[in-house]
Parts: sequence; structure tokens; C-alpha cells
Amino acid sequence: MSTRQTGKDPAAIDPRRGARLAAVQALYQIALTGADPSIVISEFIRHRLGKAIEEGGVPESDPQLFSDIVRGASATSGELDDMIAAVLDPDWSVERLELLLLAVLRAGTYEVSARPDLPARVAISEYVAISAAFLGDRETGLVNGILDRIARSLRPDELGGDARGQRETTG
Repeated sequence: MSTRQTGKDPAAIDPRRGARLAAVQALYQIALTGADPSIVISEFIRHRLGKAIEEGGVPESDPQLFSDIVRGASATSGELDDMIAAVLDPDWSVERLELLLLAVLRAGTYEVSARPDLPARVAISEYVAISAAFLGDRETGLVNGILDRIARSLRPDELGGDARGQRETTG
């Protein structure tokens, strides 16, 4: 997996964003290979977190946040997929989503649903930025819209209600 040009110095990545980026990569690997999440977490912590990008690593990463997202998203992937499916266009299904896009959505949905300490707008913004590094503009817009609808449904007091059917997005 390689990143698109973002115009930012990759070495200057925030450790929490680095953890989220690595978590998306790990979730993608798990979805692609069927590997055990504990093994993938261990491999990432030993060989990728804190390593140079040129070496296939993520220089600055919070290992606790990384582990929490991967464990949580893996353990609840069925529930997360149900939440994602509930806001998808009726012509689409979770099974039709590309695995990298699904990994981004699972990680973002996990944080929105399981981490009330993290403002929903921050979670959405983080995963939109990560998706922009790996996916095209269309998919990045889809991540924004889906996570916004899920967050509005789960946190109506924070974001102003259920956004099902609304086209409004946040960034």
C-alpha cells in the first residue's frame, strides 16, 4: 500500500494519526489474509511502528491506540458492518466495498461508536485525512458521508441528530 502525495512531511505525523493510519493498514491486512488480529498487532508493533516510512513503517505511532482500534474493530466487525450497511445507498452492500475502504470505515466507525472521549468531528476528520492518503476523491467523500451519518445517528446530542437520507457532510 502506498500513499498519494499529500504535500505534508510524512515524518511530522502526529502519533495518534500514525496509530490510526497503522490500524487501517492492519485491518486491511486482516481482511485480506484472514490473519489473527493479535498476531498482526504484534507484528506491527515489532516491525512497523516507529520505523521510517521508507522501511514500510509509521514513524510516530501511539501503540496503545493502535492496539485498541485493531482489537476493537476486529472483535466487533459484524456490528460495525451493520452500522455501515445501514447508511449505505440501497444499491450497495458492505460486501461490495473495496477492502481498504472497508478498513477505513471499520476503524472510523469503531472510534465513533466506542470512544465517546473522542469528539465525533475529530474522528471523522482523522479518517477522511487517512482515506485521502490512500483512496481517490470519490472514496474519501464516501468515507466523510458515511462516518458523518453514523456519528449523527450514534451521537445526536453532539452532532445534531440522525443524518440518514441527508447529504450534508462534515470535515
